[in-house]
Amino acid sequence: MQTYIAILRGINVSGHKLIKMDALRKLFDSMGFKNTKTYIQSGNVVFQSKQAKPTDLEKKIAGSILKEFGFEVPVLVKEADELEVVLKNNPFINKRKEDATKLHVTFLSGEAEKALIDKVKEGNYASDEFIVVGKTVYLFCPNGYGNTKLSNTFFENKLKVTATTRNWKTINELLAIAAELT
Repeated sequence: MQTYIAILRGINVSGHKLIKMDALRKLFDSMGFKNTKTYIQSGNVVFQSKQAKPTDLEKKIAGSILKEFGFEVPVLVKEADELEVVLKNNPFINKRKEDATKLHVTFLSGEAEKALIDKVKEGNYASDEFIVVGKTVYLFCPNGYGNTKLSNTFFENKLKVTATTRNWKTINELLAIAAELT
């Protein structure tokens, strides 16, 4: 069995697209996934399945959510090993030792075109900074994520890919849950 992390975008935010975590776990179980565990209310699910392409799992999960709950939710699926690489390679920790409470990771559905990334890098984002590595955007937001321009919508509009962000604590917790399953 392979361990995966599903990261759902935009559920349980401001009373929209409400999904209770018990219902989400039951949905994952009904799809044949094993050892399903959720973390906080924002749509983080650790589960095990026979080895499959993450993109196939994303489609399956998104389709099941639409059928069960009646609304579309972008879903990104990461293998536990991929999340571990993200955790180990944060340049804001490894090179600068920044405060982990100010760090976030935006996951992209695909690699953005270099020209689009270069154009975004030209912008002025006050004290906020970002570094794009493949399908991962490392964020440093010293004044908090709630005060940054560098939101999911910003990256989706500028980079033309789906994006969803998690804080550094959540990334660590998801990886800890995944490690318990292996």
